[in-house]
Amino acid sequence: MRVAIGRVTCALAALLLAAPALAQFGHPLKGTWSGEWGPTKDNRTHVVLELNWDGKAITGNINPGPKAVAIKKAELNPDTWGVHIEGGGKDASGAAVHYVVDGKLENIGAYQRVLSGTWTEGTKKGDFRVVRN
Repeated sequence: MRVAIGRVTCALAALLLAAPALAQFGHPLKGTWSGEWGPTKDNRTHVVLELNWDGKAITGNINPGPKAVAIKKAELNPDTWGVHIEGGGKDASGAAVHYVVDGKLENIGAYQRVLSGTWTEGTKKGDFRVVRN
């Protein structure tokens, strides 16, 4: 009888330890994403998105650091996994630059999700691809 109880206890303990691994990774956009964007395949710029979820809104920065661009608007459409992000920053001369990022989430069930689509930075437009780190 003790052997059977010991096996059940071990099996239950294994399930309880595995449960957090099976849990979701939180909001689909939350985290730091890195990759690149550019108007052509040869003209690329490294980019980092820092995205947070406070339970109501998606917030964060484009290229966090001293010259970070604050995200002013971010939306996720869970029906299509479409993402829309807008922010405002300044270029090297101090002129205002509007950012618009439209993409689609892929690999939703994986930790290293992918977000890719169209990136607009001022008058420059191109494609982008970032992966959650």
